[in-house]
Amino acid sequence: MKRLLLIAGLMAGPAYADGPMVVPFDGSFEDAAFAVETAIVGQGLVVDYVSHVGEMLNRTGADVGSDVELFAEADIYVFCSAVVSRQVMEADPMNIAHCPYGIFVAETADGVIVGHRDFPDGPMQAVEDLLVGIVAEATAN
Repeated sequence: MKRLLLIAGLMAGPAYADGPMVVPFDGSFEDAAFAVETAIVGQGLVVDYVSHVGEMLNRTGADVGSDVELFAEADIYVFCSAVVSRQVMEADPMNIAHCPYGIFVAETADGVIVGHRDFPDGPMQAVEDLLVGIVAEATAN
C-alpha cells in the first residue's frame, strides 16, 4: 500500500495538491481499460487519445538509468466534454489549462487502479463530478 501511495503522490502535480483520486479495480487491467472507455463513451463523449504511459516508461527506463518498474501497464484516456468545458470556461476562461480531461488505468504491484486528477475548488467541480461519475461506473463490478 505504501508503494501505491508513493505512486499516487508522484503523479500529483503542483496545481493538484490533494493528489489524484484513485479507486481500486477488482479485475484485470484489460477489463478496467474496457470499462473506462465504455463509461466515457456511455456519457456521449469521444476518447480523443489513449496515452500509453506504462509502455513508454517501461521502454525508456534503461535509457534514463532506471530499472524501477512503476507500472506493469498504464494508460490515460483523454477526452473532453463540450457542455462541461463551456460551463467551466465561461466561469473562468483560464480553466482552459485543465482541458482535456483524463482518466488513468494502471496496474501496479498492488493491483489495478482507476483514477483522475483532483481539480481546484470552484467551477472545476463540474469536471470533477463528471470524472467521478465515469470512474464510479467503470469500477462498479
